[in-house]
Amino acid sequence: MSKTKNTKTKATKKTTTKNTKPPKDKKLSAIDAAAQVLASAKAPMNAKEMIEAMAAKALWTSPGGKTPHATLYSAIIREISLKGKESRFVKKERGKFAAK
Repeated sequence: MSKTKNTKTKATKKTTTKNTKPPKDKKLSAIDAAAQVLASAKAPMNAKEMIEAMAAKALWTSPGGKTPHATLYSAIIREISLKGKESRFVKKERGKFAAK
């Protein structure tokens, strides 16, 4: 006599989220806000100038970091190195960037 295993299959339940509301105005990230500021700027800007312009235009505010300009600078450099010609930014001179 052979023993048979009693295998039970579990039905998987798919969960869906009911998101019927349209998304509210999503907060811009610092790098997205910087891209907007540079697009409207006439001259290349450094990271501190971009942070000040973003705050003045109410596009982005620092969540309390001590050096948001250093974080923004790093993010822009990273985008330029990773995306190359597809980047939204161009380094014009030491520490200054412009929009493409």
